[in-house]
Amino acid sequence: MPETTSEFDRGIALTPHPEEPGRYDGELGEGWQIGGGVNGGLLLAFAAHALALEAGPGHPHPLTVSGTYVSPSRPGPATVRTEIMRRGRTLATGSAVLSQDGEERLRVTAAFTDLAALDDEVATTAVPPVLPAPEQCIGIEHAPKELIAQAALLERMDLRLDPATVGWALGQPSKEGRIQGWFKLADGRPADPLSLLLTADALPPVTFDLGRPGWAPTIELTVHLRALPADGWLRVSHATRNVAGGYFEEDCEIWDADGRLVAQSRQLAKTPR
Repeated sequence: MPETTSEFDRGIALTPHPEEPGRYDGELGEGWQIGGGVNGGLLLAFAAHALALEAGPGHPHPLTVSGTYVSPSRPGPATVRTEIMRRGRTLATGSAVLSQDGEERLRVTAAFTDLAALDDEVATTAVPPVLPAPEQCIGIEHAPKELIAQAALLERMDLRLDPATVGWALGQPSKEGRIQGWFKLADGRPADPLSLLLTADALPPVTFDLGRPGWAPTIELTVHLRALPADGWLRVSHATRNVAGGYFEEDCEIWDADGRLVAQSRQLAKTPR
């Protein structure tokens, strides 16, 4: 496998197993941790990368990826076993199981296509979030050192949060259930469909804006990819409308530098204690 200078590409790097078809082995790095576990978006990209390799060059991009998180992942060796159920002319569908030490961590179902070949028609009532310029937003350099120590993931990103949605950091959450901002990978790697899976789970849990800080473990995360992203800053918006029974949903929209909606996601997570 060719070497790469991108932290993200190293983070999802995989090697086909020489004796077991459909199996790919890799290493989950410590740089993608949040709290004690590996970020759910990185895990989804890791498993989706294996499925993309198995689907083959005719279906290079994820169209939809849905993951159920079975148990917390830790830094260290990981294995993805894939199965492609069908390869059609424009769509391939498959499933994957990510495991560590024989214990299942993540189960994924997905469909792959060639996003570059999709129809250019766009008909949507969605509009991108209105944000101050990136230099007027709140960067990681303003985060408390103790937060960085517990979330090495943040150092892999250039994240600039909208000042209007970070009152929670000062003990003054808006209670509107929204966090939004600008996103790039810290090393300048351009966004692509696999990195958008990480982006969909990159912002702080939207429950922070409800005055409920703390770790919010993901139960299920589904991402729909709409188009190949243009190079440049991504605008990312997370929102919730329902917190009940100890769980909440978090809806995400990702807009590229050309103002196009390139990905949407919804996840179900546990409400922080």
